[in-house]
Amino acid sequence: MEILRRVGLWSIVDTGMIWLAAALAFYGATSGNIIVTAIVLTVTYHVFAVTFQLQGRTWSHTSVQDLLAIVKVVSLAIAVSMIAIAVMTGLTSLEIGFFIFTFIAQLMLIGGTRLAVRLRRDRTQQKAQQQSVRTLIIGAGEAGTQLLQHLQKNTKSDVLPIGFIDDNKKKHKTRLLNVPVFGGMNKLETIVAKAQIEQIIIAMPSMPHATLQAITKQAMATKVEVKTLPELADILSGKLSVSQVQEVDVENLLGRDPVQLDMAAIATNLTGETILVTGAGGSIGSEICRQIMTFNPARILLLGHGEHSIYQIHRELGQLDSDVELLPLIVDIQDIKRLRDVMQTYQPDVIYHAAAHKHVPLMEANPLEAVKNNVYGTRNVAQIAHEIGVKNMVMVSSDKAVNPPNVMGATKRIAEMIIQSFDEKSNTKFVAVRFGNVLGSSGSVVPLFKEQIKKGQPITITDKRMTRYFMTIPEAAKLVLQAGSLAKGGEVFVLDMGEPVKIIDLAKNLIRLSGLTENEIPIIETGIRPGEKLYEELLTTDELVAEQIFPKIFVGKVTPMKEDVLLGYLQTILQLSDQEAAQKTIKLANASCNQGDEQIV
Repeated sequence: MEILRRVGLWSIVDTGMIWLAAALAFYGATSGNIIVTAIVLTVTYHVFAVTFQLQGRTWSHTSVQDLLAIVKVVSLAIAVSMIAIAVMTGLTSLEIGFFIFTFIAQLMLIGGTRLAVRLRRDRTQQKAQQQSVRTLIIGAGEAGTQLLQHLQKNTKSDVLPIGFIDDNKKKHKTRLLNVPVFGGMNKLETIVAKAQIEQIIIAMPSMPHATLQAITKQAMATKVEVKTLPELADILSGKLSVSQVQEVDVENLLGRDPVQLDMAAIATNLTGETILVTGAGGSIGSEICRQIMTFNPARILLLGHGEHSIYQIHRELGQLDSDVELLPLIVDIQDIKRLRDVMQTYQPDVIYHAAAHKHVPLMEANPLEAVKNNVYGTRNVAQIAHEIGVKNMVMVSSDKAVNPPNVMGATKRIAEMIIQSFDEKSNTKFVAVRFGNVLGSSGSVVPLFKEQIKKGQPITITDKRMTRYFMTIPEAAKLVLQAGSLAKGGEVFVLDMGEPVKIIDLAKNLIRLSGLTENEIPIIETGIRPGEKLYEELLTTDELVAEQIFPKIFVGKVTPMKEDVLLGYLQTILQLSDQEAAQKTIKLANASCNQGDEQIV
């Protein structure tokens, strides 16, 4: 339909130009019939226009080849018209000057209309380019090429590619789709200033994370906006495309390659099974559920105390094209009767226990609540898992369980001890997974810092010396799934999380990622809160092990606390005051760390 409209429009325009050229030519003619001549010129022109497919062309991109086609059509039309007029009126009445003038006039008028369309398009594009964001692309490889092709085809894009940066010297001073490759990363700052770059897009999705981190930091140092392409896994899976440029987030600055999973082992553990996830509406629990879905279990039991979060994850997973049965279950793990009813009814094969109170200062203020949820809740889940013969139970623990000075870490350590104790006497394989802070999880520093930046408030940190291990939510969930497949019983699995990150550096990066400076968003030190440590550990000294049992995964086998000691604690702790309960809990947790009975496997 569009091609017919274009052909019809240009046919009308060209007919008008032919008649105008003929009329102008007749001013200098001494004889002849203008009507007959114009009709002959029109007919012959359109015959050759159809032959050379002149009218169906897109004239907003008029090229030299298009103009040559016009010259051919007009020339042939004039020549044939001269012959036709000579046959009809005789050679004596044929005026060569008339046809020469008509030829020149037709070329100017017909060619001029096409050039006018092209000039209008160029002027519009030039105005758009003046308003477009001058962009430098880092990476002149396949991903960078695909990105450039998309930007050039997308007329509505406000991104103007100015050039490429690539460390491959063979590409320097060449042109990729008519866009220059300026040089390597060593010239980045100079090129950004000289070319007046307003935005950098890093187009290197397959690059190792450590290299990407260095490139991202160097790009951010130029003070212009930095964006990146989706991860290679998301591009290959079809989840995202190369054209979906993303904001650089703090995860891009971790500089750690993602954990590679043994998919076959995890599938053996999950496919066709009934899986129970406690805390399924939380940050870690919900991501565990998302990743479990890819292994096609028969059923996932989405168990949690908060109805809104369980509703959200149930609704999200329910929208996926999957045959997995999803059961939302509102259950408090402290309520052992309700928990037993649910677990006996649905008979889970594997349990991922992610339900916990994890906010350190809040648990310092409410120690008995931490004990009831993190200790008693874990014991309840483990007890019923043992009773009904669950194959595996994986508990989500924390690096704060190591030498804990606070209630939250102490309750997590005691929960690990409970898991170890059940593993000694049960056919169920009980294991724990320890990792550091999770970026973006509820209650973590990143959402807090982002909120403070959004409100234009200073970022508050407790101590400039403080460091933490960080991982992304998907990484944490993957480690939990892999631990379940590796479980022999009694292990505490730990991810090699790389180097700890200074909280102050994290805050500075978030300020820069927001396009602001520390003058606009200052960083204020408030002092260490009750129960906080300057640094976290993933394993005690006795638990350290040099060899990985799986790429980036370590294991420290901790000898469980004697059962009578645990029972004595559980029977008396709720009878104490908050302060007494906090002291006893921290003392027991640290006694287990320091008694020297930990062995490494």
